[in-house]
Amino acid sequence: MKKKIVVLTGAGMSVESGLSTFRDADGLWENYPVARVATHEAWEDDPEYVNNFYNMLRKKLVEAKPNEGHRLVAGLEKWFDVTVVTQNVDNLHEMAGSSRVVHLHGELMKVCSSRDVDNPAYQRTLSAPNLDVKPGERAGDGSLLRPFIVFFGEGVPNITLAAEEAQKADIFIIIGTSLNVYPAAGLVQYVTPGAPIYLIDPNPVRGAGSRGIKQIQKGASEGMRELTEILTANQGTENRKP
Repeated sequence: MKKKIVVLTGAGMSVESGLSTFRDADGLWENYPVARVATHEAWEDDPEYVNNFYNMLRKKLVEAKPNEGHRLVAGLEKWFDVTVVTQNVDNLHEMAGSSRVVHLHGELMKVCSSRDVDNPAYQRTLSAPNLDVKPGERAGDGSLLRPFIVFFGEGVPNITLAAEEAQKADIFIIIGTSLNVYPAAGLVQYVTPGAPIYLIDPNPVRGAGSRGIKQIQKGASEGMRELTEILTANQGTENRKP
């Protein structure tokens, strides 16, 4: 039976694919304040402006490709039972081949009802070249179409599923997140005591050592190369397929 790996990824996972983070210097929030594009109040005040922001992000996303880090995460499925829990709204994990991805903050390529956000009957996946939500465009229930994104102040519907996955983890891996964004940062509390936790991030992460987290202070791709060698040599050998 394969060991269970849960991988929690943040913005640093996709930086090498050319996607801007929100919080870092020169990040998206520098030019597009949270209060204008990522709250329910912003949507109520100016839905056209909010939709135009996410229209722009979709056009950037379709030009992006999974980086080596994404591909190495997907490659772990050769030896392990892998679930990816991501704070990112891009679809790069799926494009790289990961078969089980839990999106905490929504999915950029999807749009939904503004009245019944989580109802799949009113959700649509957009694809090039039709990436824009046009002014006044409606969902199947007659409400305005909005991005399928968890705005600040809204609940995170998939956090319970993510916590259940974390509880099952034999190995927990964190990539590209500083563990400051909740509720995702709290997932480490659900990991079974004694299960190894690895953190890949080029920057020092405060408190990582005190929680027993082993940090690989490298970017996503370089860090995943190192960690893949560790995992397949020390823990994954018995899971290799013939």
